[in-house]
Amino acid sequence: MQCPRCSNELTVINVEGIDVDICENGCGGVWFDAFEFKKFDEPSEPAGEELLNVLQNPNIRIDQSQRIKCPKCDNLVMMRHFFSIKKEVEIDECPGCAGIWLDAGELAHIRELFESEEARLQAAEEIFYKTFGSEMAAQQTSDEELLAKARRFANFFKWICPTAYIPGKQSWGAF
Repeated sequence: MQCPRCSNELTVINVEGIDVDICENGCGGVWFDAFEFKKFDEPSEPAGEELLNVLQNPNIRIDQSQRIKCPKCDNLVMMRHFFSIKKEVEIDECPGCAGIWLDAGELAHIRELFESEEARLQAAEEIFYKTFGSEMAAQQTSDEELLAKARRFANFFKWICPTAYIPGKQSWGAF
């Protein structure tokens, strides 16, 4: 498999029982097949030094703003998106095979962002409530007012269908 950044041949290494492709003596990037990345993205998870410090060729210059093609899927351009709510690290993800490409140094930076998955989710929740909390509270108040009106309306017409009457269960009707 060829590196999507510098076209160097990727080297397969086994880290904690998982085969990971690295661009050794090239740009220093790392390729994770679907779901492999989740096993290395937290500081508490064992990541071999091979992934944090991939040997790079200092003469290779890459343009990280360039969109790249998936090294596994034919001519499929990878999506760029932020790894987390902090918007500090952009990763490349294939929409076809769900593989993830990390450029040199991105894995180390990602592992420094949050101590655990729970901390990452809590940070996202805090941002969500900071952004939408007041709107959600206003909507909840509005919904509660509408519910109270609906109950008052339903109570007004209780005499039409008494609680003793169950439709389809009595032969004598509602009255």
